[in-house]
Amino acid sequence: MADLASTDECGLEELLSEPRAATRETLRAISGDIAILGAGGKMGPTLAMMLRKAAPDREIYAVSRFGDQRVRACIEGCRVRIVEADLLDESVYDRLPDVPNIFYLAGMKFGASGNQPLTWAMNAYMPALVARRFNRARIVALSTGNVYPFTDLQSGGPREQDTPGPVGEYAQSCLARERIFQHFSERFGTPVTLIRLNYANEPRYGIIVDLTLKILHGEPVDVTMGAVNLVWQGDANNYIIRAMSIAQSPPAILNVTGPETIAVRDLAGRIGRLLGKEPRFVSQEATTALLSNASTCFEKFGRPAMSLDNMIRAIVPWVAAGKPVLGKPTKYGVRDGRF
Repeated sequence: MADLASTDECGLEELLSEPRAATRETLRAISGDIAILGAGGKMGPTLAMMLRKAAPDREIYAVSRFGDQRVRACIEGCRVRIVEADLLDESVYDRLPDVPNIFYLAGMKFGASGNQPLTWAMNAYMPALVARRFNRARIVALSTGNVYPFTDLQSGGPREQDTPGPVGEYAQSCLARERIFQHFSERFGTPVTLIRLNYANEPRYGIIVDLTLKILHGEPVDVTMGAVNLVWQGDANNYIIRAMSIAQSPPAILNVTGPETIAVRDLAGRIGRLLGKEPRFVSQEATTALLSNASTCFEKFGRPAMSLDNMIRAIVPWVAAGKPVLGKPTKYGVRDGRF
């Protein structure tokens, strides 16, 4: 992995949006144009760019309110059609492109505890609008590993068939999102894949960024949430696109994360060695953590291309060099469900 500290954001996004051969093959086997709903968030721009590279003969639509003009310009610059729309507004659905392939990325996490009604509207009501409007499409919808209960650090994490146990209203609303897509999939026969993702990482956000900033600033690292799962955003994007191939009714469910259950104390130590700084730890590890087991994903689509070591070596120098970060902490350590 090259040192990304000498790369700008455009170069980074080129890397994060590079499709694997199998991703191109998946899209060749699926006909029709594509829309990304909620394209203005953390993963939407590079997913849009990857779809454009992997399906150069299709129309790709990016639908969002686009509050960040840099994000809009980035997407527009790769020949993806921009559709400005507030997906909570029922009146916009008649003018959305009538495409047979939908990637649904919209939702609300941060600020959820301060505005529970909006959280439920975005995470449960909005999916109903989408599922009704695109009931004849094929849909890949992002969910989260937060729908699972905390599990033992040595358990390997829950698998897709395990019973959900969401903690707090954010996680409960995300399970509601899944149930809404399941309901409409069964009602209309809509093929759907639900992606339970945690935690995507790239040099501008993610758990590695969070820990790097803490160690750089001499802030203590709380290890109560003793272990996590991590996946490179480029790998996550490839898995999300390939998940279109397993969409079905009732919906398929797919955990997307990395293969390791990595101790936060261990991860911070590895980051600290790269920085030449000793992390300062507080608290003690709880016996449980929010984890996911992605073995089904690896059986279907192979293991991630980016190793954990290379992920750390790519991200830490970027942050240490003062390159742009999104300023959106993951809050991975939250144990009461309040985001």
